[in-house]
Order: sequence, then C-alpha cells, then structure tokens
Amino acid sequence: MDGEGSPVPEAALDAHLDGCAGCAAWAATAAAVTRRARLAPAPVVPDLTAAVLAALPDALPGAAAAARSRLVTTALRLALLAVGVAQVGLATPSLLDGAGAMSAPVHMAHETGAWNLGLAVAFLACAAAPRLAPGALPFLGTFTLVLTVLTVADLEAGHVHADRAVGHLLLLVGLLLTAALAWRGRRRRATRAAAGVRVLA
Repeated sequence: MDGEGSPVPEAALDAHLDGCAGCAAWAATAAAVTRRARLAPAPVVPDLTAAVLAALPDALPGAAAAARSRLVTTALRLALLAVGVAQVGLATPSLLDGAGAMSAPVHMAHETGAWNLGLAVAFLACAAAPRLAPGALPFLGTFTLVLTVLTVADLEAGHVHADRAVGHLLLLVGLLLTAALAWRGRRRRATRAAAGVRVLA
C-alpha cells in the first residue's frame, strides 16, 4: 500500500486474497484507513461566479475603438483593391494589342501597359497584405510625383489631352490609399510597442 517492496510475489499475494475472505477484508480496511490518512477534506469555497460576472464591464476597454479601426482599415483595403483592378483594366488593352496609348508605337504602348500592370500588382499586393505598403511607397511616390510634374507641363504645352491626364488620377488615389495603410500600420505597431513597454515596466 505504501509502494514498498514485498518478500511475497504479487501474483501469490493476489491469489491468496482471492481465496481468503479474512485477509481480503483486512486489506480493504487497511486501504480505506490509508486513503483517509492521506486525503484531507477540501475547504469550503464560496461560489463567486455571480459576483465575478457582475463585476465584468459591458464591453472591454477600447473594444469600440478597435472595431472602428478594423473597419477603416478594411475600407481602405477594399478601395485599394478596386484601384488595383481598375489599373489592370488600363493595362490590358496596351498589353494585348498596343491600344490605349494614343499614337505611340506598339512597343511604347506595351511598355506603358507593363508599367500600369506593375502599378496594379503593387496596389493589389498592398491591399492583400498591408504590411507591404511602407515598402511600396518609395516606388509609388517617386513615380506619381514625376508623372504629375510631367503631366502638368505637358498639359500647359498642349502635348497631352485633358482626358488622358485625368486617367492618372487613379494612380494618385492609389498612392494616397497605400500611404494611409502604411501610416495606420506604423501607428498600430507603435501602440503595441508602447503597451509592451508598460507591461514590462
């Protein structure tokens, strides 16, 4: 019963207890005494379930703000997804048949289509994985800035029609959406880092 070794083989002891009622009764009584000596009654604990549930707030602190933040991020991602799809639509005619580039040679139209498709992929990637937005900003920002300056100069010189220039607004919208996603991601990481420092402190 105490886990110590016995000079009597266990099989022989079990066989004897099976056939001897007196020894079996003594073994059962000894086992009960041993169990009572080793176990103690559990102390009475009051049921605090109702008090704990009553003390819980109706909503977790910051839950509403977190829900609004997720909603805004989702809206930005969906808008950027739409811009990416529209950018694919701009790239497709130039890539397939060299159309959509005014009177430019076919190869130049293909280059324009490739650029538009690259922009579309950048927008779609940032919409799918917002953590990529900060890395895409240097490329998108440079391209948009240079194209904007050149487009304004071409409009003043009469080298491009206004309807053609308006198409570049899609690129500007995509840049602003990407920048917003990058900024929100950076602010969220900074908030988490600050919270971690407070917890460790």
